[in-house]
Amino acid sequence: MPAPRPSSPFPASAAVEWPGRVVLVTGGAQGIGKGIAEAVLDAGGSVVIGDLDAEAGKACLEEWNAGDRAAFVVLDVSKEASVKRFVGGALRRFGRIDGLVNNAGIAEAHTGPVEDLAWNEWKRRIDTNLGGVFLCCKHALPALKKSNGAIVNIASSRAHQSEPDTEAYAASKGGIVAFTHALAISAGPVRVNAINPGWIVVDDWKKPSQRRKPKLSAADHAQHPVGRAGVPPDVAALAVFLLSSQAGFITGENFTVDGGMSRKMQYV
Repeated sequence: MPAPRPSSPFPASAAVEWPGRVVLVTGGAQGIGKGIAEAVLDAGGSVVIGDLDAEAGKACLEEWNAGDRAAFVVLDVSKEASVKRFVGGALRRFGRIDGLVNNAGIAEAHTGPVEDLAWNEWKRRIDTNLGGVFLCCKHALPALKKSNGAIVNIASSRAHQSEPDTEAYAASKGGIVAFTHALAISAGPVRVNAINPGWIVVDDWKKPSQRRKPKLSAADHAQHPVGRAGVPPDVAALAVFLLSSQAGFITGENFTVDGGMSRKMQYV
């Protein structure tokens, strides 16, 4: 007699999957993080965004008008005490954590020649971009293990390709990729994956006082094989998928979202 077929891992709909689920998004008040938080809310879940910028965080709550499904906490991911408050506050408010998106980081990649790079400036990027991922995973994992949750780490296409004078940033993002596959083995069945965004236009995803219409040329868009530069929803769609049970057999992987740029041969 044949063995019984296992039940499908796929939810009937997003309406079944997301209500009651809670996702933490670091750096969630602007840019890619804001896009991911909005996508979670649109799917029916709840979010706690952590960000250094209180003005931006409060603006998000006003714009979303999501009631008790959204919360904001001031967060410095490079400080363990701040991370503990962030995770603890989310648990006190919602009682559970189902997903963690590690998006916070110093976005400026260029730091000048290595021989002129100050040790403190190197450490600031490593401590924030890579150390912040470690600290948030460390403190959220106990709750994620209880909920059989998932982690999505936001790295960068610069983890695999570079411009001059970007060593500290590249090292921090490359470290996230390696940390992701290592933690996926250690933390299972909690799933851990990474996303490498390419050029993502965030001008109109900033807080109201800094928001502006993007100014991109036709050439800016045309250089991408898909015909345009990226926007936060491009990354958010993949992040929400990876957090969901539809990605239940995917862990330790690294997904590049760059419109095909890293696959394009370029010669002078």
